[in-house]
Amino acid sequence: MTMNAAVPLRRGLLSISAAAVAWGVGGAVAALLLRTSGLGPVAVCFWRFAVAAGCLALVPTGRRRAGDRPGARGAAVLTGLGLAVSQCAYFGSVQYAGLGLGTLITIGAGPVLTSLGAHLLLGERLTVRASAAIALALGGLALLFAAPAAGPRPLLGVGLAALAGAGQSGLTLWARGGGSARASGGAFTTGLLCLLPLAAVEGVLPTAGGPVLTAGALLFLGTVPTLLAYRWYFTGLTAVPGATAAVLVLLEPATAVLIAVVCFGEPVTPALATGSALLLAAIAVLTREAGRSAGPA
Repeated sequence: MTMNAAVPLRRGLLSISAAAVAWGVGGAVAALLLRTSGLGPVAVCFWRFAVAAGCLALVPTGRRRAGDRPGARGAAVLTGLGLAVSQCAYFGSVQYAGLGLGTLITIGAGPVLTSLGAHLLLGERLTVRASAAIALALGGLALLFAAPAAGPRPLLGVGLAALAGAGQSGLTLWARGGGSARASGGAFTTGLLCLLPLAAVEGVLPTAGGPVLTAGALLFLGTVPTLLAYRWYFTGLTAVPGATAAVLVLLEPATAVLIAVVCFGEPVTPALATGSALLLAAIAVLTREAGRSAGPA
């Protein structure tokens, strides 16, 4: 499949890496909100989408862009539904299985599902190095799964994490296949409208914690790991092969694990250290492989 020449490879790699780190930080912020604000996972996801949609509504758009024409509304709806399902499931996995395990399983499904789908559906070729890097990443995840779960209902959390990973993989494959997946106001508005009834039942207003801290955390969650990170991610997908992107996003669990250890006091075990090292090694291998296959950017 031909990459978009308008986006240099190095920029695409940087965009996806930045998005993954932002998502890792966002997962930690969501975990903090779930612990301190009295909000549930659906309500946190609702506010995340509401802030993102509100920011986009306040930005002057000038001339109507091609992606905002009526023909793109269906794409915005599909993107919004996919984001709502994947993000709600992810926040649920963080609440029930813990930040580290929930993030690891969510992202761990990416390399397998996205790479397999890109190979079978999009005709992308898996090189020997790419296959080896994916195997290395899965080995790292297997070691990380040995870390003790921090949530109250690990089985439910694991199931929600798998659902979140499948939803994110579907969006990735759709965008790689030429779908108009973009972090638009229509997508975020669709997501928040879908989430509103469930959030109202769960409780849409905070019931605990400091209002300034809660408002600041929700504002950050709706801007950096949502509005900005998804734009970085979809931009990067126009230049980076699907298999490479699937492994690059493993920076998200690496970031989440680091924050969990440093900020939440989760223990550092040999399995945690070794698994994280394997994930980073896989990212390095895939990044080098992308550069060799595409040539100078």
